[in-house]
Amino acid sequence: MDVNPKIYGFLTCILQTLLLSSATLEPFDLLYNNGLEAFHKGDYGNVVRYMESALSSFSEVRQTKIICRLKCRDQHRFDSLLTDKFFEAILHRAHCLNECFEGKLGAQSMHKVSEDVFQDFSRRIPYNYLQLAYRKLGQLDKAASAAHTYFQANPEHVEMGEDLEQYKAQKGVKEEHFIDRESRPHQRAFFAGVKLYDKGNYEESVTLFEEALTEYYRADVECRALCEGPLHFEEQDHVLYKYNLYELISDHYTQVLHCEHECVRDLATRPGRLSPMENYLPLHYDYLQFAYFQAGRNEEALECALTYLLFHEGEEFMTENVEYYREVLGHDGQPRKEAEQYLRRHKQESDLLLMGSNNIGVDYIEGSYWSSSGGREDANRIPSGTDGWMDYVPISAKRNVTMALLQELREGGPLLYENIRLVQNSHTLNGSQRVLLDDVINEDQCSELKHLAHSVTAAGDGYKGKMSPHTPNEKFEGATVLKTLKYGYEGRVLLKSARLFYDVSEKARRIIESYFMLNSTLHFSYTHLVCRTAISGQQDYRNDLSHPIHADNCLLDPEANECWKEPPAYTYRDYSALLYLNSDFDGGEFIFTEMDAKTVTASVKPRCGRMVGFSSGGENPHGVRAVTRGQRCAVALWFTLDPLYRELERLQADEVVQTLDNQHIRDHGLHINPKDEL
Repeated sequence: MDVNPKIYGFLTCILQTLLLSSATLEPFDLLYNNGLEAFHKGDYGNVVRYMESALSSFSEVRQTKIICRLKCRDQHRFDSLLTDKFFEAILHRAHCLNECFEGKLGAQSMHKVSEDVFQDFSRRIPYNYLQLAYRKLGQLDKAASAAHTYFQANPEHVEMGEDLEQYKAQKGVKEEHFIDRESRPHQRAFFAGVKLYDKGNYEESVTLFEEALTEYYRADVECRALCEGPLHFEEQDHVLYKYNLYELISDHYTQVLHCEHECVRDLATRPGRLSPMENYLPLHYDYLQFAYFQAGRNEEALECALTYLLFHEGEEFMTENVEYYREVLGHDGQPRKEAEQYLRRHKQESDLLLMGSNNIGVDYIEGSYWSSSGGREDANRIPSGTDGWMDYVPISAKRNVTMALLQELREGGPLLYENIRLVQNSHTLNGSQRVLLDDVINEDQCSELKHLAHSVTAAGDGYKGKMSPHTPNEKFEGATVLKTLKYGYEGRVLLKSARLFYDVSEKARRIIESYFMLNSTLHFSYTHLVCRTAISGQQDYRNDLSHPIHADNCLLDPEANECWKEPPAYTYRDYSALLYLNSDFDGGEFIFTEMDAKTVTASVKPRCGRMVGFSSGGENPHGVRAVTRGQRCAVALWFTLDPLYRELERLQADEVVQTLDNQHIRDHGLHINPKDEL
């Protein structure tokens, strides 16, 4: 049968399109969701298949974004453009990006991956499921690798640490199986170089330090490229935020600039840490100058020493090293060009950020990121090298003395409100700075807050989408006070319910401040409405906790019987409180333990209106037993004595409440949803 050539060509085109579309990359969030469903069904073979595919897809999407953005940036630059050409260049670059993405990933969808999924991948949650699945399948070598990868980003996960110890004792599991599948090349090479350097293998360490520098500058380019996508401007969450076109453009590019500037922090931060390694990039050149000196390569040693001084001008020990190298060589040298260009760009970014009204986070470029570890004595003028000292330092202002220690530890102050009952104090709870209270709120208020939780909570903790410690056997959902007020303002929930959450949390703060007889104001550092729900079919033979044993302001180290006050712990938290909303569930008891994270010293069964309060340090390790049936809801609160660490969302919520109160007065008591007036 004859076929019209035009029809034949048309059909061929359709067939090719279908074939191409079938080969497009599967969305990593869909694969991840399929993996979760397979896990809940006990289909561990498919857990492995979907989770491994999801990780591969996530990595490929990331690399595609980097490649396309760098390519389109080079083709359509904004440099020296006149105003009337600027928007034209933006449109051309956007078109270039769309074509590049579709060519590599397939047609783009209107579907957007949720922030919760991104946070899961950032925290390496898929590896937790993988290690469980591989263990069920008897593939212990792969289980060990997945567990190790997860633990690197979640060092506070006590159960995973115990699992790793068990894997080490298993037959067939070798040391080489404990690899970090997500290790970053620049950090991997750097730490390998440090090991060789510490052993005196200077020639070999040089190769790794040079590799680390190459990978660092490559990672910096990639990090900056990833900043060019859609960004979330925090101030736009404020319900009173007003903006026009040029303010929105300014906000966006300020965020891009800040994100690019933050790459310094990102590249110096190890998995599972919130703060960077001090002096990270300059330390490469410090190691190198001394390693080159030990290898008899003084030309390279001088070059690296001069480069180090670009970061720390006039540093005494390195200046002396430079003088030594010049004397030995008989001539001067030059610092490395890549470091000069790098610092010049960051100086320009700092100046731009300082020019803007949003003067955000520029202190680290001259502060703790590249702070020096101090001079070293060298009586014989032989070049000195780094002692390898590195520490983790917070970017914001350090607290010279823990605020809590400034308070005389007391308790037993007035409870301020009628009907509240003191059930147990520190003595009967077998610890210090602990209290258990009943009837803080009534049954109607509990019911209203629980209903509110069902309406506004989202997977994760509800705080910028970041996930909190959780178990695969429970669903963890939460929301902040600002989010609930925003929903009330928009008419999506009852405004009085949102206001109740706000008022109840303030009531709890006042009670804790009064009972522990604090001499200074207790500020909110985090306000959280949270529910934990047992997942049906996954409760048999559970041996995990709903929330692992931990302390709120330090890293619990049960083996050393210590609690280290360093990031990623929230070191500024001083007191904590949990106000429970219900008791119609199984399990979920709150427990205090000794520092060993095993010996239970007190157990609290949640019920409506019951509140447990305690100081946040290592004196009060605590956790939550598994919720095996039903849903457990509570208002979780963390407080600080340091006003520098007040919760930003709480301050914004205060402004919203003040505005609503003023509006209520103007309306003469009329019950009008403020959104209806817009």
